[in-house]
Amino acid sequence: MRPNDDNGKLPPARRPFRVIVISSSQRRQYNCPGVDSKSRMLMLRMADRLPQEWEIDYEDLGNVYDRPRIQPCNGCVSTSMALCCWPCNCYEKGDKKEPDLMWELDMYARLDLADAWAIIGPVNWYAPTTNLKAMFDRLVCMNGGNPKEELIEHKNPELAMALEHRPEWKNIALNHLEGRTAGFFIYGDHAWDEREEDGRPVYLTHKEYFDPDEEPEGKRETHEALVWQCRFSGVEVPDNLWHYQRFGMGRKYSDNQAEDMARDTEFMNGFDAWVERFAAFVREKGKVPPGRFRAYGYEPPGHRWADVKLTLRDRWMRLGKPPSGSSSEEQQMMGLNRDARRDPKEGEGERLRRQGPT
Repeated sequence: MRPNDDNGKLPPARRPFRVIVISSSQRRQYNCPGVDSKSRMLMLRMADRLPQEWEIDYEDLGNVYDRPRIQPCNGCVSTSMALCCWPCNCYEKGDKKEPDLMWELDMYARLDLADAWAIIGPVNWYAPTTNLKAMFDRLVCMNGGNPKEELIEHKNPELAMALEHRPEWKNIALNHLEGRTAGFFIYGDHAWDEREEDGRPVYLTHKEYFDPDEEPEGKRETHEALVWQCRFSGVEVPDNLWHYQRFGMGRKYSDNQAEDMARDTEFMNGFDAWVERFAAFVREKGKVPPGRFRAYGYEPPGHRWADVKLTLRDRWMRLGKPPSGSSSEEQQMMGLNRDARRDPKEGEGERLRRQGPT
C-alpha cells in the first residue's frame, strides 16, 4: 500500500510494516541523459513485488533539471560531534540560497519512518553514485548527532566544542536510527566494452602506468563504506542482502538500458530472489520502535538571534579577529590557515592571481 505518514504516530504493533526503496542512479529522462535508469526500473519492480499490505515508500535520487540537489556534508563533525545536529541543520527546507533535496524530499523523516531501507544502484568508478554517497554523507548525523541545537545556539562552533566535554552530552549522543535494516542491490558491467583483451582500457596510451591484475574487482565492495556506515550507526546490513550482480558485460552502453535488463531473465530472477530475501528478513525481524529523538515530526526551532550572532562572528573572522581562545584564533596565530579575507567566496586560485607574483 502507499505510505501513510500519520501511522508514524502509532506504536509499532498498531501500524503496518514500512519500507523505503531508493534508486541511486543519477540518470533521469528529465535531464541530459534523456533516458531513465535501470535502478529506477528495479525500484518500481521491487515496490510492486513487496508485500502489498506493507507501506511501500520509494524515491528516485536521479538528477532532474532545475530541481535541488543533495547538498554536500560540511564536515561539522570534524569540528565537534556536537556541532553535527540531528536531523541535519546545515540546510533547511525551502532555503532559496542553498536548496537541499534531502530536506525538500523529507528524506530524514522518511528514513526514520521505515523499518527497512532497500538501496538499488550501479557502480560508478569503483564506488557508489555521487548522489547516494552524498545522501549517506548527510546521514552522518544519525550516528551520534546532536538532537538539541539550542544547546549550541544553532551552529556556534565554540559552544559545540565545549558541549562535547560536558556530562549531558553522553545522554543525547545516540544512534538515532538504530535497529533498522538496510539492503544493497548493486549492479555493473565492469566497462567491459572499453577494454582490450589484457583488461586495459582501449583508450589508454601509457599502458605501463598500471597492472590490470591489480585493478579492484568493482563488485559489492564498491559500497562497503556505506554498508559499514550503516553498521557503525546501528542499522543492520545482513551479508546476504549486500548483493552484487553483473549485467551487460561487453555490450555498448546504448544496448544496456532498462528495457534490455528487463528482458534478461537470469538477471531479473536474481533480483527477484534478493527482493524475497529482503522481505523475509524484514518480516522475521519485526517492526522497529522509534528512537528517542525523531526526524519524523521534527520542527526546527527558530534561530534568528543565533543567526545574528553567527553573522557577527563571520564578519570578525573576515577581518582576522576570530573569537578569543578559539581553535580559529590558535590556527591564525600559528599561521596554519591564512584564511582571513573580505570575500570568502573567492577561490584560492583567484586570490593567488590577484595578488600577483611574489
